[in-house]
Amino acid sequence: MAISPPYPTYSPGPDPLSRSGTHPHWWQRRWVRYGALITLLALSGLVILALVRRQTGTEGFLVGLGLAVLPVPWLIAAFRWLDRVEPGPWRNLVFAFAWGACAAALIAIVANSFATKWIATSTADPASADTLGATVIAPIVEESAKAAAVLLVFLFRRRDFTGIVDGVVIAGVTATGFAFTENILYLGTAFGTDQLTGDRGIASVTAATFFVRIVMSPFAHPLFTVLTGIGFGFAALSTERQHTRRVLLPLGGLLLAMSMHAFWNGSSTFGEFGFFAVYGAFMVPAFGLLTWLAIWTRQRELRTVREELPAYVHAGWLGPAEPFVLGSMRARRMARNHARQYLGGRPAARAVAQYEAYATSLAFLRHRGRRGRAEADFVVRERELLAQLWQRRRCARPALEYAARASSPAPVFWGPYGYPAVPYPMYNPYRS
Repeated sequence: MAISPPYPTYSPGPDPLSRSGTHPHWWQRRWVRYGALITLLALSGLVILALVRRQTGTEGFLVGLGLAVLPVPWLIAAFRWLDRVEPGPWRNLVFAFAWGACAAALIAIVANSFATKWIATSTADPASADTLGATVIAPIVEESAKAAAVLLVFLFRRRDFTGIVDGVVIAGVTATGFAFTENILYLGTAFGTDQLTGDRGIASVTAATFFVRIVMSPFAHPLFTVLTGIGFGFAALSTERQHTRRVLLPLGGLLLAMSMHAFWNGSSTFGEFGFFAVYGAFMVPAFGLLTWLAIWTRQRELRTVREELPAYVHAGWLGPAEPFVLGSMRARRMARNHARQYLGGRPAARAVAQYEAYATSLAFLRHRGRRGRAEADFVVRERELLAQLWQRRRCARPALEYAARASSPAPVFWGPYGYPAVPYPMYNPYRS
C-alpha cells in the first residue's frame, strides 16, 4: 500500500470534469447543478406549504409548526453526534433535511392521496381504501421518496459516503425532515378538529396526536429510513466490482424499511391495544438495537483510526502521539479547546478540527485499501488528504501533542502491520 513521503507543497491535478484540456459541458458545471437542485427544493417547499396550509388553515398550520419543530433539534443533534468521528459536510445534512421536508413530503402527499382515491373509487369501499393506503401504499411511497435522498448523496457525494454511519446519518436526517412536515399536517388537522368540536386540554385530539407522534414516537420515521441507510452503508463498503451487492443491499434495506413502516401503520388494526403492543414489543426494542448498532459502529471507526494511522507515523506524516489522540473523541475535544485558548482562537480550533477530519478520512481510506476495497483514485485521494494535513500541521500538532499528554500517561498502540506506534513522550519536534 503506497504511502507518499512528506513534502512541503502539493499541486492539485487537473479538473476531474475536464478531458484533454476541454471544458465541461454547461450542465456539468457545479453552479448549474446546485441551482437546479435548490430550485427544485424551493418549488417543492412552496407547494407543500400551500397544500398543508390549505388543509389545516393558517391558525392550524402555525400551531402544528410550533409543535412539530420540538423534536427536530434533538434528532439532528443525535445524528450529528453520531457523525462526529468523520463529520460530513453540513451541505449534505441541509440537503437531506430539505429533501425530506419538501420533495419527499410532496411526493408522499400527492401519491398517497391519488392512490387512496383511486382504490376507493375502484372498490366503492372508502374504509378499506384508507386501511390499504396506510398499510401498503404509504410505506412504499414514503420510504421510496426518502430513499431517493440517500441514493443521491451516495451517487454524487461518494467521497462523503464511506460507510454505515454515513448512511444512518443521511437517512435519519432525511426522515427527520419528512416527519417534521408530516407532523405539521397531522397536528394542524387535529387542532382544526378541536376548533370545531370545542375540545380543550388533555382530552383534545391535538393533545392525543402530540403525545403519540411527538412524545412516544418521534423516532419512528428515522427508524424506518435508517434501515435503508444501513443498506447503502454496506454497499459503500463493497468494492467497485461487486455490482450485485451494491444494488441488492440498498434494495434489501429499503424493503425492510417498508415492512417495518407497514407493520407500524397497521398496528391500529390489531385490536384495542394493538398500537401499544407493537410499540412496546417491537418498536422500542428495534430502536434500542439500531441505536446500539450505530454506537458500536462509531466505536469501531475510532478503533480503525488508531490501527491505521501508525503507518503514517512511521512515514513521517504524523506525530507519534496522533493515532492515540485521533482515536479518542475526548482527546480530540481537548486538542480543539487547547488550540482555541492558546494557539489562535476559533481559527486555530477550526484548523485542528479539519486536521482531525482529514486524518480520519485518511485512516478509513487506508482501511478500505488494505481490505481490497479501494477505489480507482486511491493514490490521488491519499495524496490529497496528506496535503490537507500538511497545510495544517503547524497549528494542529502542538494541540494534538498537548491532548496526548493530558489524556493518557504513555499509550502504545499496535497497528495491523506488526509494529507499535511510538509512545508520545518520545515525540520530539515534527518536520517543518
